[in-house]
Amino acid sequence: MNILLTGGAGFIGRSVAKRLLADGNKVWILDDLSNGREENIEEFKVDLQDFIVGDIKNEGLLEDLFSKIKFDICYHLGASINVQDSIDDPRTTFNNDTLGTFYILEQCRKHNVKVVFMSTCMVYDRCMDEKGITEEHPIKPASPYAGSKIAAENMVLSYYHAYGLPTVVIRPFNTYGPYQKTGGEGGVVAIFIKKKLAGEILSIYGEGTQTRDLLYVDDCADFVVQSGYSDNVNGEIVNAGLGSDISVNDLALMIARDSSRIEHVEHIHPQSEIQKLLCNYDKAKELIGWEPRISLEEGIRRTEDWIKTSHLI
Repeated sequence: MNILLTGGAGFIGRSVAKRLLADGNKVWILDDLSNGREENIEEFKVDLQDFIVGDIKNEGLLEDLFSKIKFDICYHLGASINVQDSIDDPRTTFNNDTLGTFYILEQCRKHNVKVVFMSTCMVYDRCMDEKGITEEHPIKPASPYAGSKIAAENMVLSYYHAYGLPTVVIRPFNTYGPYQKTGGEGGVVAIFIKKKLAGEILSIYGEGTQTRDLLYVDDCADFVVQSGYSDNVNGEIVNAGLGSDISVNDLALMIARDSSRIEHVEHIHPQSEIQKLLCNYDKAKELIGWEPRISLEEGIRRTEDWIKTSHLI
């Protein structure tokens, strides 16, 4: 198939692109490199149909692209993804995540292209149910990032109901693995591993009792890709996660293996914290036969090996 992948030079986008190419698809990547990095796709860049450095808010660019190429699916991963940035500068996040998604939807509507929209587990309200968060769980936009994603989700689903356009909203839980940034904008696993390898203290925001459901990036990419291939999820919201959660305290100890190398610091955005994140992925299993394959221990090992070999310390 002909596939447009926005945000394809990002951490998750890279793995999605690699999987799509392995499946024999023709892939075009559109990325403004605000979060992504061109070196992320260096190993398979030659196999792409094109790598376009551009903005999803550039309507002229999108019109030209969609008129020239008959796409079958648009995997829309391009977005502002940092919660703190959205609190400091909500306009940029809204424009990228909500308005940018609208521009993508308009082109897909005109050319009848399926849309796979990457949302986030950060849209959910806190959950104490040990069965985990289902797609019916209440939402709570605790940050402009979550609010922008919810607004975009509603637009994506409205195009399914109003126009019959095949669309799906996917909500992966906290994804980690190789190629994730190891600095301030990275994920907790990558940051903790880098600090451990560098002999530094692992800093935990708040009490560290908050839990995360950590999904390895290859499992996430498999979920993203399958959501595009299947008609069973059209018009649906679908979760993906490991199905088990771990407190940030326990995660730090698993990685550092030494409690003396862990400290607690004041939370920088406690109002947007979700105390418990545990995914129920029954719907993904039922509709597309997806379930995660990589355990947390194995995923951490693979991520640590990548950080070592990439000389990121």
